[in-house]
Amino acid sequence: MGEFHVRSILVTGANRGIGLGLVRQFLGLPNPPEWVFAACRDPKGQRAQELQNLASRHPNLVIIQLEVTNPATIKVAAASVQEQLGDLGLNILINNAGIAKPNSLDNETLENMTQIYTTNTIGPLLLSQAFLPLLKKAAQGSPGSALSCSKAAIINMSSSAGSVEEVYLWDYGQVVSYRCSKAALNMLTKCQSLGYREHGILCAALHPGWVQTDMGGSGSQKPPVTVDESVQGMLKVLSSLSEKETGTFLDWEGKVVPW
Repeated sequence: MGEFHVRSILVTGANRGIGLGLVRQFLGLPNPPEWVFAACRDPKGQRAQELQNLASRHPNLVIIQLEVTNPATIKVAAASVQEQLGDLGLNILINNAGIAKPNSLDNETLENMTQIYTTNTIGPLLLSQAFLPLLKKAAQGSPGSALSCSKAAIINMSSSAGSVEEVYLWDYGQVVSYRCSKAALNMLTKCQSLGYREHGILCAALHPGWVQTDMGGSGSQKPPVTVDESVQGMLKVLSSLSEKETGTFLDWEGKVVPW
C-alpha cells in the first residue's frame, strides 16, 4: 500500500469514528496526500478537538465546516476547497457522514425517515454534485484512461444493513430508516457509476464492517472490528480499486457485498 498516492481527498463526518480514522490513516501514509480536507458540522467545537489537534501537527490537513443536509454550506465548502486546490482538482470524495436511530418497524416515523434519508442518501447526492467539477478536473489531469482512486473517485460509506439480501444484524436492531437509507445510497452509487464513468470518475459503495464507534457500539454487544482495523482494510481496498470495481458494493476486506 506504500505505492498508493492521491494528491487530494475530502472526508465528510471527519470529526469522529470512521471519518476521523480515515483522516488519521491518510495523514500517516508513507506518501500522504498534499491536501486532506476534513469536513464536519462544527470545526471549532469540542467534538472536533481531535481534528484540531491533528491540524496543528499536519499543515496539509484543512478542516472544513459542512452540514451535508444544507445546500448552502455545501456550496461554500466546495468553493473553499476549489480555492485551496486551484487547477488541481479533487481526487477522492468520501461521503462518510451518516446517522442512525434505533427505531423498529412499528415505531418508525415520518420525521425520522426524512431526517435519516436526507443525511444518508440526499447528502451524498448533493456533495457529489457540488464537487463534480473538481473531480472532473482531477480526472482530466491524470494520465491514462483507466479508472482508479488515484485519478478520481466518489466513495459512499454504505452498510450491509442496507443489503436487501443480507439485512445484516436484523436481530441486533431493526433500524429501519437507516437500512432504507443505505439501500437507497447503494442505488445512488450505481447511478453515479453509470453517469460519471465518461468523466473518468470511479464510484463505489463500501461497508466498513460492524465497527466500534459511537454509532456502531451503542447497543449491548461490542462490535468485532476496531476503527483502525476497518480503516486500514478500506485503504487497501481503495488502493486496489480499478475499472471493473466501479459501481460495486464491497466490504472493508474487499469482498463483494450482495445488493
